[in-house]
Amino acid sequence: MARKETKDVARIEPSIMAPFEEIDRLFDEFMRRPFSIFGSLMPRLRAEAEVISPAVDIYEEGDHLVVKAELPGINKEDIDVKITDDYITISGEKKKEEKVEQKDYYRYERSYGSFSRTFTLPVDVDIDKAQAKFENGVLEIRIPKTEEAKTKERKLQIE
Repeated sequence: MARKETKDVARIEPSIMAPFEEIDRLFDEFMRRPFSIFGSLMPRLRAEAEVISPAVDIYEEGDHLVVKAELPGINKEDIDVKITDDYITISGEKKKEEKVEQKDYYRYERSYGSFSRTFTLPVDVDIDKAQAKFENGVLEIRIPKTEEAKTKERKLQIE
């Protein structure tokens, strides 16, 4: 019986560059999502970073500029708000201790951290009439716009 000659459909040549290509692929993945490795390795660190840098919304509502900041787990006494004619700064400190003791189970966790965020105010405001309230972990600051800011409107010519 005659032996059939087999032909390769696709031939893979060994490459000296193969290990370097894998390193290049890993580097590209890291550059696309640089902190994804921290999210998978240290979820607690990621959760703490979210609390330390609170989400802030700034928007206009009627005659007021409204600033809302999410500050869960932070006491009202640990929050500081400073307003100038151009900027608002929200800063604070988180202090949390949790102790759990059950049969054959002990846990004592502490987390501390401070934050400070400064924003440029988009409109002219009357800082002397600003009000702030803190409820259910949300800080809401209402600052009335000045009369000039309320009426300031400009029609743009479209080219």
